[in-house]
Amino acid sequence: MVPVGSLPFLSSESATRRDVYITLLGFFHYCRKYELHGVSKLRGIGYRGPYVSLSCFIGVSQNMAPNLNSVKNLFVFLGKSVFALLEVMVFTFIPRPQKSVAGEIVLITGSGSGLGRLLALKFARLGSVLVLWDVSKEGNEETSKMAWEAGATKVYTYTCDCSRKEEVYRVADQVKKEVGDVSILINNAGIVTGKKFLDCPDELMEKSIDVNFKAHLWTYKAFLPAMIANDHGHLVCISSSAGLIGVNGLADYCATKFAAFGFAESVFMETFAKKQNGVKTTIVCPFFINTGMFDGCTTGFLPLKVGMLLAEYMGIFNSMDGFSGHKKKD
Repeated sequence: MVPVGSLPFLSSESATRRDVYITLLGFFHYCRKYELHGVSKLRGIGYRGPYVSLSCFIGVSQNMAPNLNSVKNLFVFLGKSVFALLEVMVFTFIPRPQKSVAGEIVLITGSGSGLGRLLALKFARLGSVLVLWDVSKEGNEETSKMAWEAGATKVYTYTCDCSRKEEVYRVADQVKKEVGDVSILINNAGIVTGKKFLDCPDELMEKSIDVNFKAHLWTYKAFLPAMIANDHGHLVCISSSAGLIGVNGLADYCATKFAAFGFAESVFMETFAKKQNGVKTTIVCPFFINTGMFDGCTTGFLPLKVGMLLAEYMGIFNSMDGFSGHKKKD
């Protein structure tokens, strides 16, 4: 059996976490709509800024005012937020049980460093058959060496530039012949330009799109059919919190992560609609990780559940309950 807490993104709670992300995404889009509505009103009285502060946004909807002014709702929100913080802290030390991945053929793209390497080492300790892809032969061989030392039983390394479709298909065919059908596919390979949109050369943006998004299309095309035929498989998309909301200075990166998230979820919907229940999907949206890609970035700590509580406290989920539509004038 897999040690408790070994693979959080494959846990039984992953669907719940996904729902939290989706709810937050809807919340941010909802806020954005009201911000734009507020901007149009404020510009009518001389306001020329592109955005509206949260206080202005709150004032746009009269339906929200009773919620925001309610002392009772305020204390309920604060209480639930504290509980959410405590819950996260507890499960940091008492992780939930995970499923077994022993004997599974796990393909990890971008395994030569960072998160991909850490995933490879984790799966090595859990008895999985590792298939490691990376554009860097040296980095991939180092990961392979570390995986063997970590207790891996089988490790296969392949040099593959995931930005090249023909190369992805060629190496995928090689894997099928030499290893077998991949049962867990982890699309982890990614790059970040770190440049403002207008300062980023076209070729760098195209490279970002090819690696961060298009590679997912090609690997799915290569390995999903066998998963469906075997009624067994797991598709893991390493997206990003930047795939849920736009980030200053990461325009191209955000676009690719939004695309990867939407694609993975759409494929999940397709398999779900066809009742192909043996193929699972997990979408991982990390915040900043110390892998070298985001050196120098700093952030604070706040559980995602607090975002949902904030939306509930502001009346976001019920603000349209009394909406009857725009009545046509005679």
